[in-house]
Amino acid sequence: MGDLACYKIVVRDLVSETDLNRLSPIQVVVAQVDPAATRLSVQTDQSGLIGLMRHLHALGFVILAMSRQEIDDTRSVSCHS
Repeated sequence: MGDLACYKIVVRDLVSETDLNRLSPIQVVVAQVDPAATRLSVQTDQSGLIGLMRHLHALGFVILAMSRQEIDDTRSVSCHS
């Protein structure tokens, strides 16, 4: 389970990156915010994702969507772009 991937997570409502990362087990980047949903991006392995999902659930966030994207080691493109 040590394979890193880029995960895109969409949660309902507005979320502040600072507030979210304050106690988060993994630091996330807020990629897009609108009144209905916030899109997050995180680079982690599967066990890190599970910890983050549990954290979001414990904080009461409604998770609307989640997708996984392989990280290509040959590219210098960030997961957060």
